[in-house]
Amino acid sequence: MGNGATSVKIDATAGGAVRVDDPERALAAINGLNEPETLRQARRLALERFRKLPMPSRKSEEWRYTDIANLRLEDFEPAIPGLDGDRPKGSEPGGLDELESVPEPVREVLARSRERSGVWVQVDGVTVYHRLDDDLAERGVVFASISTVARERPDLLEKYLFTSPIPEMEEKLWAAHVALLSEGFVLHVPRGVRLPTPIHTFRCITKPGTLVSTHSLVAVEEGGEATCIDEFMSPDLPETSINLAGAELFGGPEATLHYIALQRFGTGVKHFGLQHVTSQRDSRLAGVNISLGGDLSRADVTSHLEGSGSESEMLALWFGDRTQHFDHHTLQHHAAPSAHSDLLYKGALTDSAHSVFRGLIRVEPEGQLTDAYQTNRNLILSEKASARALPNLEIKADDVRCSHGATVGQVDSNQLFYLMSRGLSRRQAERLLVFGFFDEVLGRIPLEGVRDRIREAIETKIGISTSSLTSA
Repeated sequence: MGNGATSVKIDATAGGAVRVDDPERALAAINGLNEPETLRQARRLALERFRKLPMPSRKSEEWRYTDIANLRLEDFEPAIPGLDGDRPKGSEPGGLDELESVPEPVREVLARSRERSGVWVQVDGVTVYHRLDDDLAERGVVFASISTVARERPDLLEKYLFTSPIPEMEEKLWAAHVALLSEGFVLHVPRGVRLPTPIHTFRCITKPGTLVSTHSLVAVEEGGEATCIDEFMSPDLPETSINLAGAELFGGPEATLHYIALQRFGTGVKHFGLQHVTSQRDSRLAGVNISLGGDLSRADVTSHLEGSGSESEMLALWFGDRTQHFDHHTLQHHAAPSAHSDLLYKGALTDSAHSVFRGLIRVEPEGQLTDAYQTNRNLILSEKASARALPNLEIKADDVRCSHGATVGQVDSNQLFYLMSRGLSRRQAERLLVFGFFDEVLGRIPLEGVRDRIREAIETKIGISTSSLTSA
């Protein structure tokens, strides 16, 4: 089933194919799920909201350059485990320590390095592998599915899950994300606990015509520290599939959190990332978004600095070819004094690829002594590629230091000529310059293993090995 379908299979108990916009049968499907009532209630409320809201259109400024008005989410088959009342084997993390069900590309990544505090793998909405280091579990770290946490630690969900403020431009997609949630994970780091190595999660789509919705909830309490890598992947798909990826990230006082979203879907996938970050007093939250795959990729990233002295670092890289379309929409929201935010987003485009960046620094009257920066740079490698950069400021305080800037430029002809004179083809030279262009962002990622994983993914995407090129 794909864009040409007219209904959605979401419930075996309600008589087969059911339309999401058929409230009676859709609610019957939700009520039949074998999951805690708190999740069913969240789905019911979100479904009602979804039905009332129109799809975003180019009439709104936030969606002017990305057209999804004709994208009917109702026409895709949601990947929701347990619609028949029984959760499928492997859908519950815990004790799933065998790699037999893990896709080969994931096994390859895991084999290169074992420096991970925990791993979680989901394939088409079903969890097939889960592991957390025993010593961290003994120290109170929670790393489990949302459904498991709803049964065993409902207090965590009540405090954090679906509590982030959602801007109007995201409401329709967020409602679909919650109502059609496939599964998600919770990572809770107690006060003073520091994870020595990253948590690494993988979301894989293998079926065309599906809608997969996953959620990442990461909460680091006072003085804690964690790094989380969310990796999204798929093979090339013959029909369109949809990926809705929600993330809520919370940093308590003096906490440190690094969150990396690495999107490397194949063709045939439309990806929508909805990320919300909340920072408390003197915390440091750093987010990195790497966008390499898919046909359309939209990332809405909001950073709420709610505590004095909090810091937010927002980094992103994307490389587009073919007719790929990347859209990044960001908000640095300063609602407390003496907070600092720094955004650096860089994209490179070739063929007929297109990108959009729209960023806003908003400083509330309480945000005196704000220190905020926003930079977007775009490298164009072909005549048909294009990029739009739209940085903005909205300042309601009178003692701040804020700046923004954006550039769209061609590759440096002198650098290109020098590399080609060393025996490289034009394509190889351009790709090597892309690595140099990206290095400013990569150099700000603190963990060497994480940097290596991102470099490896970029090498695969642009089709070169930097080690072989630099020795040419």
